[in-house]
Amino acid sequence: MPSTVHIGTQGWNYDAWVGPFYPPDTRPPDFLAVYARAFDTVEVDSTFYAVPAEKTVRGWAERTPGHFTFALKLPQEITHEHRLRDADDLTAVFFERARLLGAKLGAVLVQLSPDFGPGELPALASFLPTLPHDVHVAVEFRHRGWIHEGVLALLAEHNVALALSDARWIPRRIMLALADKPTADFAYLRWMGPNRDIVDYSRIQADRTRELEAWAEAITMLVQKVTAVRGYANNHYAGHSPATARQLQRLLGQRPVDPSELGEQMSLF
Repeated sequence: MPSTVHIGTQGWNYDAWVGPFYPPDTRPPDFLAVYARAFDTVEVDSTFYAVPAEKTVRGWAERTPGHFTFALKLPQEITHEHRLRDADDLTAVFFERARLLGAKLGAVLVQLSPDFGPGELPALASFLPTLPHDVHVAVEFRHRGWIHEGVLALLAEHNVALALSDARWIPRRIMLALADKPTADFAYLRWMGPNRDIVDYSRIQADRTRELEAWAEAITMLVQKVTAVRGYANNHYAGHSPATARQLQRLLGQRPVDPSELGEQMSLF
């Protein structure tokens, strides 16, 4: 079965995007609906800080077209505070809430902290079997010690994707090489950047062309091995994540939606 590549950004609620991406005078309540005309997926950061309210989740679904999908971060209360232990009830509540998106739930990201090292393997090994089988789940490690065949095999046993992140924690060359060894039937990629020095999100401030070309090659390999690829750009990667996402789309042979096209009639669904 051919793969489908979905490229988007990490979040959509940025005032600095008004003008460079959102049409002038776009109101914050309309950001998501306008965003969904340019991209077909988004990673939600707010769920990292708390389980979202039912009204919030239903609102996301209502403001996006039928083909749109969301990637939700597992709450930090589970990943950072409980460190994957003794959080079955909270995890169940989160997934129950996430399922309100229906077919628009694309994936869940388990973002682990840099101090969650390989010594926590028993916690991870106990946590993975508790994950629901009807939801795509990816795990992002921020400690290089996790990257070895034993952990890859453990993820594969549960059809959990290793999130491939271009960030400061694990060298890019390692992440690119792992694109040839997917651990699930889908792939999850994140473009984070080397640091968080960028504070102006309105424009590209770092040329990441060479890096993105390498990632486009990796994605070309991945599509031969998985049924879907989901990738999300952060503002800190180059300065303005919508432009990063559009550059990736071009490198992959997709037609990006130009910001000038977003000023037309906003409601298409």
